[in-house]
Amino acid sequence: MQNEKRAVMTAPPAFVVGARRMVIVMVSCFLLTDIRAQEVQQPLSLGQALETGVQNFQRIQAKRNYVQSSEALTRNTRNEYLPNVIASVQQNYGTVNGQFGPLGAVGVLGVASAGPVYQEQNWNAAFGALYIVNMNWEVFTFGRVHSRIEAAKAQVSRDSADLAQEEFVHKIKISGAYLNLLIAQQLVRSAQSNLIRAEIVQRTVRARALSGLNPGVDSALANAEVSRAKLSLIDLRNNEQQVRNQLAQLLALNGLQAVLDTSFFTREPTIFTTDAVIAQNPQVKFYQARINQAEKTTSLVKKSIMPGVTLFGIYQARASGFDYNYTPQYSDRYSQRYSDGVDPSRFNYVAGVSLSWNLMSPLKVKQQTRSQRFISEAYRNEYDQISVQLQNELILADQRIENSLQSIREVPLQYQAASDAYTQKSVLYKNGLTTLVDLQQAIYALNRAEIDRSVAYLNVWQALLQKAAASGDFNLFSNQAQPQ
Repeated sequence: MQNEKRAVMTAPPAFVVGARRMVIVMVSCFLLTDIRAQEVQQPLSLGQALETGVQNFQRIQAKRNYVQSSEALTRNTRNEYLPNVIASVQQNYGTVNGQFGPLGAVGVLGVASAGPVYQEQNWNAAFGALYIVNMNWEVFTFGRVHSRIEAAKAQVSRDSADLAQEEFVHKIKISGAYLNLLIAQQLVRSAQSNLIRAEIVQRTVRARALSGLNPGVDSALANAEVSRAKLSLIDLRNNEQQVRNQLAQLLALNGLQAVLDTSFFTREPTIFTTDAVIAQNPQVKFYQARINQAEKTTSLVKKSIMPGVTLFGIYQARASGFDYNYTPQYSDRYSQRYSDGVDPSRFNYVAGVSLSWNLMSPLKVKQQTRSQRFISEAYRNEYDQISVQLQNELILADQRIENSLQSIREVPLQYQAASDAYTQKSVLYKNGLTTLVDLQQAIYALNRAEIDRSVAYLNVWQALLQKAAASGDFNLFSNQAQPQ
């Protein structure tokens, strides 16, 4: 009994248990919210941005549909070599009056009635039927069908090269916009730091001016500097928003609020050479595919003047309600019953081979062939132009890489010197040993050093991206851009 009382006395009250459960639920909610917030704040890596952009961008999806359309047309071109087999069933009701005389129905449908010649019109009518199977096969075309298939394949190759070029160029654009957004965000952070320094100087100047240690004009100059720093920050934020919007458009997203990978500011690529040649650049390969398509089209136009050998065969069955001995003297020898008119009683077949050649084809396609040759030459001119342009871009990229690497080695020295100068000028100004103008010059130098330090590494990555775009080897950039 005493144990039971002790158990009752030591058991926690019900409201205490409920409070504990409430605390556990609240802590779980807070932890879950924190985990979700961490997931949302996960940086958007460049690889994720590339994958999202390539999958979502509507222009690339359109190029994929063009490729599928060309592939379907190629299969259709192969099927055109199959023979034509036409079956027809025709049942009629009408008269069979005949008349001697010439006939030439041009551009209109005639009536294929056959019967005896009467002295006068009569209106005897019966059912008739025609059953026919017609097969014709252009079995030998002297290369015309093969040329059509090759031209269709060239269209597929061109559209596939266009898709590869579009994906390659889009990856370059996304990478460039990603790096530009990183720079824009870093410039905003530098502007915020510059504003903080200007406000610190403003407070120092104001205090010294109120105490009479500095002239009042220093306070006005400090206020102007703070305003200038605020305006600069506003401009840089506008620029950051514009660059962010450009990246969002390339990713086909409605707004972009993700945090980017800032490791680009602290690391640099180590490989700057590639074995890729200009001819393998997806942009150059697209222009080469256009040339190949133009040449195949030229060959197709030339082959269109060739003759064709056709095998054909016809099987025909006819039915008529008129008897075989129906004549003007015995005009009652016919039946108007439907079953008598549609039951075939005469059968014929024809089989043969035909060689046909339009003798005027060479004159008709001569100028078309000439036009196609000019198109091929125009494509070659554009191919040469893009090749020279990319070669110059490759040379410029190598020079830019060299200059950017030198900047990386120099910016730490610049930043350290500017930081020391700012510290010294700040101490001297607080002790009245220098002017505000000298202090502001030190602030400008420090702000510029911070910006140079921020963009130095990004300049190397942008130069490497330029080389990857010119050489066509995007892996040279993307493999090293992955976070370590």
